[in-house]
Amino acid sequence: MPHTRRRAALALAATGPDQGSALRWLGAGLLAFAIGFGAAQARAADGIITAHGISTFGELKYPADFKHLDYVNPDAPKGGEISEWAMGGFDSLNPFSVKGVGAALSTVMLESILTGTSDEIGAAYCLLCETLEYPEDRSWVIFNLRPEAKFSDGTPLTADDVLFSYETFLAKGLTDFRTVLAKQVEKVEVLDTHRIKFTFRADFPKRDLIQDVGGLPVLSKAQYERDGLDLEQSTLKPWIGSGPYMFDRMETGRTLVYRRNPDYWGADLPINRGRNNFDTIRIEYFADGAAAFEAFKSGVYTFRNENSAKQWATGYDFPALTKGHAVKAELPNGNKASGQAFLFNLRREKFQDPRVREAIGMMFNFEWSNQTLFYGQYARINSVWENSWLAAKGAPSPEEAAILKPLVDEGLLPASILTDEAVMAPVSSERQLDRKNLRAASKLLDDAGWPVGADGLRRNAKGEVLRVEMLNDDPAFDRVINPVIENLRALGIDALNTKVDPAQMESRTRPPAYDFDLITGNARSNYISGSELKQYFGSETANVSAFNLMGLQSPAVDRLIDTVLAAGSNDELTIATKALDRVLRAERFWIPQWYKNTHTVAYYDMYAHPEALPPYALGELDFWWYDADKAAALKSAGAIK
Repeated sequence: MPHTRRRAALALAATGPDQGSALRWLGAGLLAFAIGFGAAQARAADGIITAHGISTFGELKYPADFKHLDYVNPDAPKGGEISEWAMGGFDSLNPFSVKGVGAALSTVMLESILTGTSDEIGAAYCLLCETLEYPEDRSWVIFNLRPEAKFSDGTPLTADDVLFSYETFLAKGLTDFRTVLAKQVEKVEVLDTHRIKFTFRADFPKRDLIQDVGGLPVLSKAQYERDGLDLEQSTLKPWIGSGPYMFDRMETGRTLVYRRNPDYWGADLPINRGRNNFDTIRIEYFADGAAAFEAFKSGVYTFRNENSAKQWATGYDFPALTKGHAVKAELPNGNKASGQAFLFNLRREKFQDPRVREAIGMMFNFEWSNQTLFYGQYARINSVWENSWLAAKGAPSPEEAAILKPLVDEGLLPASILTDEAVMAPVSSERQLDRKNLRAASKLLDDAGWPVGADGLRRNAKGEVLRVEMLNDDPAFDRVINPVIENLRALGIDALNTKVDPAQMESRTRPPAYDFDLITGNARSNYISGSELKQYFGSETANVSAFNLMGLQSPAVDRLIDTVLAAGSNDELTIATKALDRVLRAERFWIPQWYKNTHTVAYYDMYAHPEALPPYALGELDFWWYDADKAAALKSAGAIK
């Protein structure tokens, strides 16, 4: 999908895993649908399937005549405001460009033809379409658009807008995205005002392509041309979309407000009942987390998804909480881990030897950090698919080995990959500097040609000092990074924590600059992975990708991505994904960090949510709602602004 950039937005936990609805395009970016064909479908005599949705493997959960999603309150009241915070600032409302810093939720007004849910994996349902038609081999698809669909300015949304959006993303989308898209689609035809046909290339795996094109955001062609918009350029002109929310107002770099469209065309669709309940969504920007927390305590904004373990353990004793005006809660989180990690820039010569990367990785002491800094709240990430059934474990199964052996035979992988257990993060002692790991890391660097000199610094045969800069734009992360820096220096590495602001971070990490040694980022993945893997880990896009920040270029990984794309069953996909995970971990392009299986949230006590949350979303901006009576009491007490 046409992913938004890493810092483009605050993510909405709105729809299910791997889906690309408008409410999932943010922050982490547009996630690719990885889904094939599914349930509650009508098969005509000519073999053409007509359906209300599509699923990768098996049946769709919801039939064509479903009334609402199981996890929403269909009678949730509409009204009120929810407000959250974001770090830094913004200078653009276009997150699809590498130019400018994209604003939070700046694509919330856009919709896609298909959308997902938060209680299914690999399922997509018609949103802008009434039905879709496709053959069993999924070589093409026709979307039958809803005639009532319209943009927020009242103009109809037609097949011409879909075609225009496709062509615009193909010509001007992020380079890594359009490189893949060009290989997927052979042609697009407008059949009539509300029917559009995508025909796919014969040589590209078809399993995911219907969902890939169905997940494209639909732009207003009229607005784009009238306002002189350019997908490649920064702009403060908001998109006009067909979604439930519209841009309302902003204070550039500081505040954003989006308001619910009272005339939203899709408000009564079963897929939308009980959702999009707030009249307004407000985002307040702060220079750092400490300032943001103080603002929350005083009621400047009203909902906080806490990401600081120390703050969660020690900071929630302020008056609003002790008086019962605010709620502190831990809610279940069934999502796989985010892949958060320190990422190496593999484009740099000093990181070419995996022994160097392994040695540096051993200097992050997770066990000490978790107990000393995080109050024991986290578990370690080991896998790109951590906290899911897709994570490789132990030695390869015979089925995994069958996938890996041809790559070994061709010299693309070492033979040890067939027998060794999956790479795990090193385990450290309770002391910040683990002496055993220090000795092991020292040997690795010695063997890699970086011995310690008389001054205690490591140099290669050219006399170059091994220098490692950890780029950091979050002051709250200093307490995590500084102990790593101390340990690296004890190893003889000239290490430093370089502090930059968000704009500098954006410019130094975006293509083509890639001006960093190590940054905190994400090794991204989906439950059912598709062509987005080429953006995340593929060689072809490594030097233009906004997501393969590490610059991974591995022929073995490329081949395994193709194997994942070609998987025709859930079992095949699981085995292929485990094999890919095993090889990715062996590349040691990352120093995996941590995750937790709960949402730690705090909010002023004027919001409600369904008793049972879906497994794959918190959904506070999606299916929570506002209690007007409680809000009035809080305002009367002076608890909120």
